[in-house]
Amino acid sequence: MLVNIYKPKIILALSLSVLIIGTAQSQVWTLQQCIDTAMVNNKNLQISRNSREVGEQKHQEALANLIPKVNVNADYRYYANLPYQFMPLSAFGGPDGQFKEIQFGVPHNINANLQLTLSVYNPLVYGAIRSSKIGTEISGLQVQKTEEQLFFEISNLYYNAQILNSQRTFIDSNLINNKKLLNNLLLLKEQLLAKGTDVSKVQLQIDQLTNQGEIIANKYEQVINALKFTMGIVGERPIDIEPLSLYHPENKDYKSTSTPDIRLSETQSRLLVSELRTLKNSRLPSLSLYGSYGTSGFGYDKQPNEFLTFHTVGYAGLQLTYPLFNGTITQRKINQKKLEVRNSELQQNLITEQTNMQTTNARQQRMVAQYSLETTRSQIALGQSVYGQTILQQAQGTAGLPDVLLADNALREAQQNYLNAVVEYLKADLELKKLTGNILNK
Repeated sequence: MLVNIYKPKIILALSLSVLIIGTAQSQVWTLQQCIDTAMVNNKNLQISRNSREVGEQKHQEALANLIPKVNVNADYRYYANLPYQFMPLSAFGGPDGQFKEIQFGVPHNINANLQLTLSVYNPLVYGAIRSSKIGTEISGLQVQKTEEQLFFEISNLYYNAQILNSQRTFIDSNLINNKKLLNNLLLLKEQLLAKGTDVSKVQLQIDQLTNQGEIIANKYEQVINALKFTMGIVGERPIDIEPLSLYHPENKDYKSTSTPDIRLSETQSRLLVSELRTLKNSRLPSLSLYGSYGTSGFGYDKQPNEFLTFHTVGYAGLQLTYPLFNGTITQRKINQKKLEVRNSELQQNLITEQTNMQTTNARQQRMVAQYSLETTRSQIALGQSVYGQTILQQAQGTAGLPDVLLADNALREAQQNYLNAVVEYLKADLELKKLTGNILNK
């Protein structure tokens, strides 16, 4: 009776599980969905964002040096032997130039005070604040650079998966054509109108296509696994991608903007200039304000004058520190930093020139790939037409098997050339977006 009660529930649960699994397996991810997921889950990007937060905290730490510092100090001393002082005998009516050692004080000494210090002007503090602010800008640019690199990697993996998927589709279509051809040849062979070698040739071609299909399917799974890893999702989660179909390029003319690499080089140069300025300013005097307020206690534990008394102590002051000479260490550091600034400027110019050169090459590469794409697209249509006509001629006895195989090979070559052209165009377009600073623009 219990079985009859729970059996419908078990069947319902299994049915829902199968439905959920089927839905998960059939889920198609767009490129933008993959990128959005990676922007949330990618570990490298999370590390970069945490580093940016570290930079922000370092800047706040530098600013905190301007806030007054307050310390509480407490000290207790018990003198087993009181310290000696020398008193002039002339103070007690004795001769001049003669002294007598005397022990002053009591064995118990207690001190407690509240001490405040405030940096009024310190060139090193202000230099650290300025440099840490530039450091936060560098951390932000590093995050943007990581985001662009992640966008680039996800797009490349997605395009590779689409190309492999298209190759698999072409192979499946060619397998269907070859199997139809094989069936026709088997019928002709039974009628003694075809040779056994003809059948073997077609069977060999089917085996080769099947093997290619398995290799491409394996590569496709590897690319999908790499895509999921880069996205930062669970490896067992099944995903699928949008089919490529016939690709029609938009051929946008991207407006050149400053890339993160160029801005990063400029900001790093500013940081070096700031550090150089701080080194030069370290020769300036620093001024600080300090104050203390507390109590001092004195105790004596011998009869008959046993006592413990406390007395307040308070003072305030200004302290000026001026570095006169430190063995030319500062000058050596300044000379080193000047060379670093010069190298940074050269590196900045090098990156700018390299980016301009790569942008020009990417534009040319995309233009060539677009022309190749249009040519190979028409070649596929022509190849399909030739193959269909050859099949009809072969059925009518006006074309032989070599003509069919030649037309089939020409069609497959046109398909592969088309896919290669698509790959080259997508890579060139993606590279151009990256070099012009438009990779994150939707």
